[in-house]
Amino acid sequence: MSSNKALFSALFIMGAVAANAQASTNSPYTRYGLGELSDQAFAHNAAMGGIGYALRSSEQINVMNPASYSAVDSLSFMFDIGMGLKSSNYQENGYKTNAKNASFDYLAMQFRLHPRVGFAVGFTPYSNVGYKFSRTSDIENSDDVTLTNTFYGDGGLQQIFGGIGFKILDNLSIGANVGYLYGEIDYQTLATLSNGGDQTTTYNNISINSYIANFGLQYTQKLSKTDKVTLGLVYGLGHDLKSTETKGIQVTDGSSYSELTEETIKDSYGIPSTFGAGLTWQHKQNLTVGADYTLQQFENVKYDNSTDFYKNRTRIGAGIEYMPSLYGRNYLSRIRYRAGAYYSSSYMKLPEYDGPKEWGVSAGFGLPLHLFQRNTVLSITGQYVRVLPSVKGMLSENRFVLKLGLTFNEHWFMKWRVN
Repeated sequence: MSSNKALFSALFIMGAVAANAQASTNSPYTRYGLGELSDQAFAHNAAMGGIGYALRSSEQINVMNPASYSAVDSLSFMFDIGMGLKSSNYQENGYKTNAKNASFDYLAMQFRLHPRVGFAVGFTPYSNVGYKFSRTSDIENSDDVTLTNTFYGDGGLQQIFGGIGFKILDNLSIGANVGYLYGEIDYQTLATLSNGGDQTTTYNNISINSYIANFGLQYTQKLSKTDKVTLGLVYGLGHDLKSTETKGIQVTDGSSYSELTEETIKDSYGIPSTFGAGLTWQHKQNLTVGADYTLQQFENVKYDNSTDFYKNRTRIGAGIEYMPSLYGRNYLSRIRYRAGAYYSSSYMKLPEYDGPKEWGVSAGFGLPLHLFQRNTVLSITGQYVRVLPSVKGMLSENRFVLKLGLTFNEHWFMKWRVN
């Protein structure tokens, strides 16, 4: 009975959070495309450079490859929740500013359906949009009138998914995630004249309600009694999204008149096909080293009914996790120590140049906590991210991120004996 109550409570929390999720970022680069993309990395993945395609664990949820769900043991119910704190410093042509954000990052739960089948359900963001900045310029043939453009954007896309991992052989598993992709993105530009003339507002609202699907495979090969390697492969289905876009231009003097022109466009956006490969080496249960490669085929993906706005995006990450002793009496010996790094290119082709490149380094800890019937793990991850423009003098960003993830791991399915 208590297990059923916990399950229903988890589903209720997941639905409430997903319904009220808000994007949380302040990057002017999110003005383009679908915004800043999420790599679906939980706090423990992020500490290892965001890798996950070849990670298999019975103690943590790994949504980056659904084939990993089959690794869950027969007694476990896992519940994972995460949040992030971000501080960003921007610089462009000597001008500096900063912004701080907090965000809810993910929610997921996982348990076994069959000795060879694991099941997971969760909520994660897909992309985030958030910015507000202004630019002022002189009007030609006028010495005392200036034009100020204020750019504003907000919103993002989220996904609710369910997934199954199936162990075909003892060392080979496959899996699939299928989900509902939804959200709204609002873009707006307000043009005002310093002499109090007409104000012009250009806006577009994008509403998306569609599906998302990805598939995974993991193959593990033992090298010795203490060492093994795992190969992970993933594929994300690219397709046109079911969407409604409302574009409009409003001109007003602020009092006597207002003129509005508006149009609605259907199904003018898409998401890319994604290919990923990862490899990990594990020594006993103490040391894991791995690397991932991701290719997102954005070329020919629709953006506002155009197919020349994007370019392919690649990401490379590597990471390590070390735990001195699984059953050590010393608390420090049971902490999971993690570190990693990554590099990614942009998927955007901006009007006059390519989007920025990004690289980051990370480190973190997995702290065991004695809650409920089993160990619960608190994952703390720190990241430093550097965003560099493709043209010198354009906007650059230094980002400091703190990610917190809490993984509850309970005994649910034990059969108790009474003597």
